Amino acid sequence: MKEYPVMAAPCASLSPELALPAYLQETYWWAYIHPSGVRFFERQWLVNCILWGNFARLRNAALAEMGTPIQGKTLQVACVYGNLTPKLADRLAPGAKLHVVDVAPVQLDNLARKLGGRANVQLHHQDSTQMRFPDGSFDQVLVFFLLHEQPAGVREQTVAEALRVVRPGGKAIFVDYHCPTRINPFRYIMIPILTALEPFAMDTWKTELSAWIPPEMGVREVRKETYFGGLYQKIVVIR
Repeated sequence: MKEYPVMAAPCASLSPELALPAYLQETYWWAYIHPSGVRFFERQWLVNCILWGNFARLRNAALAEMGTPIQGKTLQVACVYGNLTPKLADRLAPGAKLHVVDVAPVQLDNLARKLGGRANVQLHHQDSTQMRFPDGSFDQVLVFFLLHEQPAGVREQTVAEALRVVRPGGKAIFVDYHCPTRINPFRYIMIPILTALEPFAMDTWKTELSAWIPPEMGVREVRKETYFGGLYQKIVVIR
């Protein structure tokens, strides 16, 4: 397995025993691990193009689920290119906190630069499949375009962990790809793109996200909304 340079995250305590997952190093090193890749993709216009002009719409749909202002404790699972996290932080109520976890130190470092040392945001070097938070620690959890990048087993663990750390009555919000309608021309454009660059993404076309919720979790409600001819989805799970 190749080794790629990483940058430390100055405002997150790094865990030396936490290794980068194999799928991340082998499949996504060019996009999320190599510093040159991080510098390349950290452009607002580029992430918007990757989502066919839908970044702001999907970002705002996720944020709207949290209310205005956003109260309590919020967890974002994995760093996101673009201005999602700064916008989320801007909407926090006085005394509210945002926590962000990521397994890649270079991603935490990149996010720290974007946030500029905001006191209401805390970064954590953690794996989405084994988060070190007690059950019911957060009022809401956001997972934004992470699940399609994970192999099936990892994805299921991430969903389970996101729901575990939400308090009873709280929300877990998932935004990701979805199987578009047959008349959506992007359906036929995206198949070769996802197949070549995102080898796990087609699972989000073949399987409903609700199928990855552990049966023993006992959630109260699952709401689904699709966007852009069905290419994207927002799933809201209420514990």
